[in-house]
Amino acid sequence: MAVSKTTLKTLFGVYGVIHRQTLLLPSTLRCSVILSTRSVYERDYRRPGQPPDTRWPWQKIQFDFSKGVEGIKKHIGLLKDEFVQRWTGPEGRPLIDHMLEQTRVQWEFRGPESLNQWVVSSDQEIGGRSEAYIKLGKNNTTCLLYGTLCSTPPRDGETRYSGYCTLLSKQPLASFDRKKYYDWSSFNTLHMRIRGDGRPWMVNMSAETFFSHQRDDIYSYFLYTRGGPYWQDVKIPFSKFFLSSRGRIQDDQHALWLDKVKSIGFTLGDKADGPFQLEIDFIGLCSDLAHTEEFAYELYKRNPEV
Repeated sequence: MAVSKTTLKTLFGVYGVIHRQTLLLPSTLRCSVILSTRSVYERDYRRPGQPPDTRWPWQKIQFDFSKGVEGIKKHIGLLKDEFVQRWTGPEGRPLIDHMLEQTRVQWEFRGPESLNQWVVSSDQEIGGRSEAYIKLGKNNTTCLLYGTLCSTPPRDGETRYSGYCTLLSKQPLASFDRKKYYDWSSFNTLHMRIRGDGRPWMVNMSAETFFSHQRDDIYSYFLYTRGGPYWQDVKIPFSKFFLSSRGRIQDDQHALWLDKVKSIGFTLGDKADGPFQLEIDFIGLCSDLAHTEEFAYELYKRNPEV
């Protein structure tokens, strides 16, 4: 989105007034003003025309004593399992199994509870008209993502592009909602068994980052489906995934951290309005010894040799 010079001057002028005013305040008030302005700058996306949520944080919580007791029992059980698994090995398996492991099925769909690990979203979050749903396939052994894609942007005066549907896995959580990550450092290839309708998809993976401004960084690669009644086995090396942020490919590319993977997702946005479907049998990992490439894209030398 292009920003005019007048708008930039206005923004910098407002920031300068706020900065000068905060310097004249006492230290305690100065910290509160800085925190409030930071919360405004780092606020999540809000649809144009939608009023801001002015409720206090404790007003957004739904207090329920019975659910609280159930949650405590659940997290204590998870904490107990973590202590027991530590004595066995990583992820509750012996260390020798991790050392000799060549393949792993990370996600498979064999019942309704397996769908709870995924979240479906579309451009309806920004006022679009696309629809996406998820259900079990035939014999309850596959995951079927289906819906309708519509690239007509919402009439809010600001949104210019629309038309996408996404299937995203939830980040695993440990006891007391502590974040966990997938450790795929022993593998170098993503292995999937899918059946599509001929549309091109995008496979997205996100990993943990150090800084908050990198929270929108994702690693992506293309997934081309053949269509028809036959399944296809797709293998994508991790070295082929390229870095992008908010839909823009970054110039400074670096490899994905395979020991800090948070989630994987599938995005459709080919601007071809109409119905779609993607059926997934399993999503796994494998170690291809014939693939020796570390990263497929150019890396910048920060300290070049003289």
